[in-house]
Amino acid sequence: MTTPIKIDFVSDVSCPWCIVGLGGLEEALRRVGDLVDADIHFQPFELNPAMPAGGQNIVEHIGEKYGSTPAQSAANREMIHARAASVGFTMKTDETSRIYNTFEAHRLLHWAGTEGLDKQAALKHALFTAYFTDGLDPGDHTVLGDAAESVGLDRAAAAEVLSSGRYAEEVRAAEDQWRQKGINSVPAVVINDKYLISGGQPAEVFEQALRTVAAGG
Repeated sequence: MTTPIKIDFVSDVSCPWCIVGLGGLEEALRRVGDLVDADIHFQPFELNPAMPAGGQNIVEHIGEKYGSTPAQSAANREMIHARAASVGFTMKTDETSRIYNTFEAHRLLHWAGTEGLDKQAALKHALFTAYFTDGLDPGDHTVLGDAAESVGLDRAAAAEVLSSGRYAEEVRAAEDQWRQKGINSVPAVVINDKYLISGGQPAEVFEQALRTVAAGG
């Protein structure tokens, strides 16, 4: 028997561990097959909500935020690149990369969700690629329009959403809601409003949780 489940994937498009976690979750869903029928809702979380337009150099930012040296930052990037590669994602960030504001990306993702969860998921993947592989600014409206168009969303409709400021209140409200629920780091994966899995976990962790839920646990 197939068990319907709801998964809220709370994340940011500039979060490398969110790529690792999403890859693990998607692999787990492949492994359990027809055991569950999952609806994945991508929920907004901004790692750097105060980041101004144009962003900041990644090494400078990580140094200021976490106290990491350039050497430590490079080693951490290499490790994350390897983890991303293990789930089939090519990450190309380096010492020249920048950290950007992602609020506009979250507005577009919210709109994509109204067009269908499959479109929202496709856009999420496209935005990860735009930022982590292609080094593009996920707050730039042209970049966002390109990503929307690449996954079959209407570019003109996407442009209208971005230019109008639509869904800003909804995104802010969702961010506040998840913070009030105690989510202060991402990825945070919430199954059926009950089970929380934090961090870029491997497929085995998600698979065990999905099988537990399907068994009525």
